[in-house]
Amino acid sequence: MAGPDAGLAQYMTEVLERRAVEKTARGGLANMAGSALAGGTGVVVTWIAARSLGAEQAGAFFAATAAFVLTGGLAKLGTQTGLVYWPARLRTTGRAHLLGACLRTGLLPVLVLSVLLAALMWLAAPQIAAATARESPAVVGAHTAGIRMLAVFLPLQALTDALLTATRGYRAMRPTVLYDRVLRSALQLVLVAWAGVAAGSLAMFACAWAAPYLPVTVLAAYALRKVYRAGKPAGVTTHPAERRALRREFWQFTGPRALASVAQLALQRVDVLLVALLGGLAPAAVYAVAGRFVVLIQFANQGVSQSVQPRLAEALAAGDLAAAKRLYQTATGWLVLVTWPICLLVIVFAPVYLRLFGAGYAAGAPVVLVLAGAMLVATGCGMVDMVLAMAGRTSWNLVNVLLALAVTVALDVLLIPRLGALGAALGLAGALLVNNLLPLIQVGRSAGLHPFGPGTRAAALLSVTCFGVLPHVAGPAMGLALGGPAFLAGAWLLRDRLALKAFTSSRRTS
Repeated sequence: MAGPDAGLAQYMTEVLERRAVEKTARGGLANMAGSALAGGTGVVVTWIAARSLGAEQAGAFFAATAAFVLTGGLAKLGTQTGLVYWPARLRTTGRAHLLGACLRTGLLPVLVLSVLLAALMWLAAPQIAAATARESPAVVGAHTAGIRMLAVFLPLQALTDALLTATRGYRAMRPTVLYDRVLRSALQLVLVAWAGVAAGSLAMFACAWAAPYLPVTVLAAYALRKVYRAGKPAGVTTHPAERRALRREFWQFTGPRALASVAQLALQRVDVLLVALLGGLAPAAVYAVAGRFVVLIQFANQGVSQSVQPRLAEALAAGDLAAAKRLYQTATGWLVLVTWPICLLVIVFAPVYLRLFGAGYAAGAPVVLVLAGAMLVATGCGMVDMVLAMAGRTSWNLVNVLLALAVTVALDVLLIPRLGALGAALGLAGALLVNNLLPLIQVGRSAGLHPFGPGTRAAALLSVTCFGVLPHVAGPAMGLALGGPAFLAGAWLLRDRLALKAFTSSRRTS
């Protein structure tokens, strides 16, 4: 028979878990709002580029930015995970005096490698342009100039992400939201719009797109300095042996994730390059435009996962699987509630969505259907790859991502010459299935975690009913008119199951 102490302990555990969810909700709400802004401005930037540059030059622009993001991902060396995991772990295990050594261990290699890769990207720009624009020789010169312009800003892009990641390791979500999601996205929109009005060159569009990284890098460095100094223990010295041990442990954990993060970025960006290489710049533009809604889904995923990540790392470091499971399932429910309506609406209104970018992009409708279906599965699994990494299984994560990358490259090489942009969509869909279902099995078997809680099931049923079934039964326009209010009413009625009260509670206590 349990005594009063056991009951009190259980009550305190429930209170702490509820507060953790509420704090996660507060960070997640701000992050999702910022992510929605960033995703929306990204779609508008794509629209401006597609309408202003024409199909071939737009394809060159999208290929150049894909190369930029891929190279920047390589420069970050997987620190997107290490600079959250280790600060959280050091605080939880009473080694906060090593936080400064941890930051230096993660940030200095990023700075050095990003400069080297920027120089390499500058030198290799003519070869990259010639390979991706081989069917459009008139575009090669402009394509080269655009790639070189982006190379100038590459170190700033890598440092921005690494610095903001480190602030999230201190549970500080505001710098990411304000500086990356809001400021950078707004500046990109304003500058790219200016380039469009000025009928600028491809290089001008590239400069307008990348220049916002300069002020954001400065602000991110200031934000990290502020949270570091606020959390630095007073009067505690570190020994060289401790610093050496930390560096070894940091890179043993982060090393596999470095390769995995590059492969993960390749999953998101290499398909555009392969379409340009194997199919031409015009099909690459169609594919980039048709799949642009995926960026909205990715931003929503980042908005939720970045808020959950430090608290999940702390729960797993402390061996509290119950708290970790609750965080994972609650966050997945929120993610499904936000992303499934987008995917289902894009499926229903694919022709309308594509015509916004110009008549030449209507051929991308099958691409939209394939990618939206794959994203339904991927978001239904939640941020499963992050959960696997926070559980310390970075080597498993690496294997999973490499398998997924092999799937997408193999399918792309096989299908793009025959099907064009649709072939790339099928390749990415196959990779998404591998990269979500395989870690889902691994997380379940190794840690006993899964995302299918009551909130996830409720969010999925509500979304499918309102934005899948109703438009099919009543027609797209009437279905949307009925589905929107029904979705909001259903979310209100199911607010306990969806843990939506955490948002109102966090707002009252903030």
